[in-house]
Amino acid sequence: MGGDHGPDVVIPGAALSVQRHPELRFLLVGDRGRIAPLLERHTKLKDRSEIVHTDVFVTMDAKPSQALRQGRGKSSMWMAIDAVRTGRADAAVSAGNTGALMAMARFILKTLPGISRPAIAALWPTLRSESVVLDVGATIGADAAQLVEFAVMGEAMARCLLGLEKPTVGLLNVGVEEIKGAEQVKEAGRILRGSKLPMEYAGFVEGDDIGKGTVDVVVTEGFTGNIALKTAEGTAKQLSSYLRLCLSRTLMSKLGAVFAAGAFEALRDRMDPRKHNGGVFLGLNGVVVKSHGGTDALGYATAIDITLEILRNDLVSKIKADVEIMTGLLKQPDIMQDKQSEPSL
Repeated sequence: MGGDHGPDVVIPGAALSVQRHPELRFLLVGDRGRIAPLLERHTKLKDRSEIVHTDVFVTMDAKPSQALRQGRGKSSMWMAIDAVRTGRADAAVSAGNTGALMAMARFILKTLPGISRPAIAALWPTLRSESVVLDVGATIGADAAQLVEFAVMGEAMARCLLGLEKPTVGLLNVGVEEIKGAEQVKEAGRILRGSKLPMEYAGFVEGDDIGKGTVDVVVTEGFTGNIALKTAEGTAKQLSSYLRLCLSRTLMSKLGAVFAAGAFEALRDRMDPRKHNGGVFLGLNGVVVKSHGGTDALGYATAIDITLEILRNDLVSKIKADVEIMTGLLKQPDIMQDKQSEPSL
């Protein structure tokens, strides 16, 4: 029921997903009066769906604490996540209020043992292919241990969604030199450098390395990650507007646009945010994926595609196994000894 368009996007998006993946079944949680008429237009989806009625839903401007109090046990968002907890559903996908979704998911599903805070991970288009970037908004500020947790969850996601046996992982920093950056980032780097996790720690990366695809996983805390994400989205829109203006200025530029139409179409497809939609909530005892609230049916279907890949590759179990390795690593006394012996600059 959430997002900018509610069921008007969710139902067509789910219908597109059923065409791609006929084995899927859906619990459509929300107002039956709004959902049922839309479902009549999509016979295949109707045959693979069940409506779970509630007329209570979380508004996009609701505070997380308010959503928890007022929607507990009866809002569509709560009931969808609780279906994951009880095993009635394998995963929950929502375009609703991000803060409320994270608060409810953490309250209902709890975090995995060894994970202090969950993170939101996004697939980021790069010059090479795609990279996993986290956290992009769940945790504002993070200490070294939490950054290591993010690295563990990010490499597990990269193995699941990108098909990589040993992903490269970098810590986002103000420079690539080891002496630069906040102390918690440098400490996280020291820990990851001696890690026996299924990853290749590549050191520090800078902001321009995200788009280059320098590493498979970029790790940062939520404040910086969210700003980076929104900046990239805004820059893409800005460049698109510039391109349209330049191509329509003169007769020659318009003629050139006709000849280059195929190339521009390929560029548009590569930069289409709908093809990369879906923020994955990592570190929970269950799978929850956040779709962009302003996306259309194609974008929502992409979020469902990502969810399905996470389930097929059993991401939660991979994170559990890697967290156990990480926990043992953090208990090793030599980690702290390395920290104490390093000269301060």
